[in-house]
Amino acid sequence: MATISAGSGTNDDAPGPSDPRIDPDRLLATLSRFATFGATDGGGLNRLSLGDADGQARDELCAIARRRGYRVEVDPIGNIFITRPGLDETLPVVLVGSHLDSQPFGGRYDGAYGVLAGLEVLLSLDDAGVRTRRPVTLVDWTNEEGARFSPGLLGSGVVAGTISLADAQARTDADGITVGQELDRLGYRGAFDSSSLAVHRSFETHIEQGPVLERTGTDIGVVNGVQAIRWFDVLVQGQDRHAGTTAHSDRQDALVAAARLIDVVDQMADTVDEDLRATVGEIRVQPNSRNVIPGRAVLSIDLRHPDPARLDQAEEQLRRAAAEVGEQRGVRTEVHQVLEMPPTAFDAETTDLIRRAAASLGRSAMEMSSGAGHDSMNVASRAPASMLFIPCVDGLSHTQAEDIHDEWAVNGASVLLTAVRWAADEPAGHSPE
Repeated sequence: MATISAGSGTNDDAPGPSDPRIDPDRLLATLSRFATFGATDGGGLNRLSLGDADGQARDELCAIARRRGYRVEVDPIGNIFITRPGLDETLPVVLVGSHLDSQPFGGRYDGAYGVLAGLEVLLSLDDAGVRTRRPVTLVDWTNEEGARFSPGLLGSGVVAGTISLADAQARTDADGITVGQELDRLGYRGAFDSSSLAVHRSFETHIEQGPVLERTGTDIGVVNGVQAIRWFDVLVQGQDRHAGTTAHSDRQDALVAAARLIDVVDQMADTVDEDLRATVGEIRVQPNSRNVIPGRAVLSIDLRHPDPARLDQAEEQLRRAAAEVGEQRGVRTEVHQVLEMPPTAFDAETTDLIRRAAASLGRSAMEMSSGAGHDSMNVASRAPASMLFIPCVDGLSHTQAEDIHDEWAVNGASVLLTAVRWAADEPAGHSPE
């Protein structure tokens, strides 16, 4: 169990009247304000990483921080670190935050809620005149979504050492523009050495992106880890021919073969395990013309499961099916793995702080794992980390229809504030490891 210092709250004591409180009106106004940066006609966001809208959101965040007198630092991959000083600046910080970039035509809360709830924590500590023992640092991670620059989790990946800074800055979008070029254009290629940042504990608040919390009427999801993820590109190479002159028996139709593989992936929950998440999210066809038999198709496949052994089964089935379909349809198939992320187990003490914070505020909570990847996976490789979820309407995310209720937003920020204050007041001799 984490040691809670005197005056920082306990498992059985709700915060007293003098303790900091979230300002609901300010939190909701801030969420609404940031939703204007990259707003779509459908009520969502198109705020791709390091685009103009992302730059506007970044500028607004930094402006708020500077008006409050916080320390604002930016590292060479564009991660923003905003620090509210503690009584002892030599102690490792408590880290909070998420990301401001979105999917194309995505939702207003995926990522952004975690950054702005973290901002509200800092502001609420100010309002109450609370000085924490440790500094509290808010982070906005660069390119979490990976929608414009691949891979996702790019900024946190550089800090965690899973990708080199040079490689990350050289990543290009569909137009050949590099991350480095956009960092320079927006003025967010900083010099802060984020690898030297000592982190005591890390908290990330996020919408669930699934339906469980809403369906069960639960206020808070206490996240114990993230399931394993593997991505594959499957190339199907046939022969493009004239649609009107090529007999059925002479066809090497790459799209038909790809469709057979899509069906295999769709049935994996039945053939491998019901907890497997198997998705074909993208298909690229050439020459992509109505009257030409497709000669080439590329499928992007996303496989997820808490148990890597189940992913081994799914991968084996995919590779076997690709070989069989290739032979049956007279096409060449290649399966390339492009990403492998092992399951992440979050720190038990940090997770317990979230659980106890929810209980102290009278909020219902349930333990759960995350089906989606988050920057906290990378943070967890170098510091004690955990996450807390709030519900989202109908479990919808990565869509303009993504939504949350005001009460949910306030609940999550309130639990975050309590957990962060407890962590930030842990004594210098306390080590979560």
